[in-house]
Amino acid sequence: MRIDVLTLYPEVIESFTSVSLIGRACRSNLLDIRTHNIRDAATDPHRTVDDSPFGGGAGMVMKPEPIFETVEQVDPPRPLIYLTPTGRPFDQSRASELAQSNGFTMLCGRFEGVDERVRTELVDEEVSVGDFVLAGGEVAAAAVIEAVGRLVPGVLGNESSMVDESFGDGLLEYPQYTRPASYRGLDVPDVLLSGDHEKVRRWRMAQSLAKTRAVRLDLIAARGGLSDEDVQLLAEFGLN
Repeated sequence: MRIDVLTLYPEVIESFTSVSLIGRACRSNLLDIRTHNIRDAATDPHRTVDDSPFGGGAGMVMKPEPIFETVEQVDPPRPLIYLTPTGRPFDQSRASELAQSNGFTMLCGRFEGVDERVRTELVDEEVSVGDFVLAGGEVAAAAVIEAVGRLVPGVLGNESSMVDESFGDGLLEYPQYTRPASYRGLDVPDVLLSGDHEKVRRWRMAQSLAKTRAVRLDLIAARGGLSDEDVQLLAEFGLN
């Protein structure tokens, strides 16, 4: 999969994608991540990429010319995604969709954002990684790269580890434990030591339901609320 990033700070993306899971995927040729410095397309002596907004106001706006010319020179894979707080929320579903594509491109904004003509004429999609404002899109791009990249076949060493992850079935993931079974008086739940795989499965489902109900009622609502079976399962483990 090829992922291109248009940015004023390629070193941020290059540093992130050189290590850990994504770094290994790049070295194994499972991911082809390319950064393009928008400033390289600026033609004036100062390599200017921003200017003050028409109509006044605080801050600066990224100019259209360097962005248009970068896209024309590079011909990056589509869709071209602009990372902005005003975009569609990025979620696991969209990550899965992108992971099944041949590639995509992300545009990292800076300052007060990009000239509107970039958004209307170049950008295919606008994405937000949360209801907060960052200094630029590079951190958001790194999050999208990891969320999508780890879903590309071969990137994870154990593909089955994705099956029970948070959001995979519309619920948050259940609690996880490992050795030792007892630590500082804190014990692993007996059910996980029982060897009863069906009971473990039911306990984990109940824990996922309880955790999601506690902190993400919107996900419960998206599932149509709790079913009778869900209610019975919660009651079975004293979580009702």
